[in-house]
Amino acid sequence: MASKTKRIPERMCVSCREMKPKTMLVRIVNTENGVVVDTTGKVNGRGVYICKCKQCIERAYKQKNFAKVNGFAISEQLFAQLESIIEQ
Repeated sequence: MASKTKRIPERMCVSCREMKPKTMLVRIVNTENGVVVDTTGKVNGRGVYICKCKQCIERAYKQKNFAKVNGFAISEQLFAQLESIIEQ
């Protein structure tokens, strides 16, 4: 009997548009209280995923169309929080 391999869910990075495993991405959620970084993956709200790389985070922060597509923009505070996460 063959053992079942656990399927790793993939999500698309909103910046580079590449499909990657969820573990390689950071989820950003638009909640009623504002935009937050979801480290648990369980926060309620509209979420998007972004790569844990500096280029993708900077691109999402600088592009104006990010806010149009996702309904929220990345603030300076959120940008700093994302940078601290990728440095770990």
